Amino acid sequence: MTKRRLRHSRTILRPARSAAGDAATAGLLLGFGAFMILPLLYAVCSAFKPLDELFLFPPRFFVSRPTLDNFSDLFLLMEQSWVPFSRYIFNTVFITVTATAGNVLISSMAAYMLEKRRFPGSRFLFEMVVTALMFSTLVTAIPNYVIISKLHWLDSYLALIIPAFATPMGLYLMKQFMNIVHDSLIESAKLDGASEWIIFWRIVMPIVRPAWLTLIIFSFQGMWGQTGGSFIYSEELKTLPYALNQVMAGGVARAGVGSAVALLMMLAPIAVFVITQSSIIQTMATSGIKE
Repeated sequence: MTKRRLRHSRTILRPARSAAGDAATAGLLLGFGAFMILPLLYAVCSAFKPLDELFLFPPRFFVSRPTLDNFSDLFLLMEQSWVPFSRYIFNTVFITVTATAGNVLISSMAAYMLEKRRFPGSRFLFEMVVTALMFSTLVTAIPNYVIISKLHWLDSYLALIIPAFATPMGLYLMKQFMNIVHDSLIESAKLDGASEWIIFWRIVMPIVRPAWLTLIIFSFQGMWGQTGGSFIYSEELKTLPYALNQVMAGGVARAGVGSAVALLMMLAPIAVFVITQSSIIQTMATSGIKE
């Protein structure tokens, strides 16, 4: 009798599902997904449109006569700049990669200390980090400029790289994800003679891999579009977004070139997201689970 009751209760608790409901849910999600991808698809189509198609009214979504003239015009314009086009690419890649790596490392180390090596005042420090999340970058723009100027970092890579090493979002994300690391695992490693660095690098970091891969995406996207206009004055140190923005500022005649610029700037963040998208899904799925 007991087994029958258990089976009966399990049958009752099992949610009822229908093929029509599943189909409706799938159709709704597909519709939302298609709607969200429309701006991206329109940007791709616009990059290959000739200039006359860009100004058609009513506007045409898809391109009827695809051309590569927009990209060739872009490279011709960049060849006329004061520094080689490859220099802008190098500056952007170097700043983005260095700042992203530093952000992941420092945020992870700080989160490990706040979560697993709590000390007097650690809770207050974390509350300050949470408070910092409410402030926009525009609010802290003047203090950042004053500090960077006092440190003599203006017109150098350090002006863009060092401030990106410590971000409230990165620390908050990593600390919240450190909850899944059991204290017993760390204590066992200590008993085996592992140092703090070994515990952090070989035990904790592999466990929280989805979190720091997600942080890589957020940091990469933020730094990839960094122009550095307030801190960088030398032309040979300026980034690719700054140079491309100057090209786009040429007016209506450069509308096609502007569409090509928009597509080129989207390629790298999209590639990084595609490579690490599974980690983002895993992070979202496990961030609310408490063990």
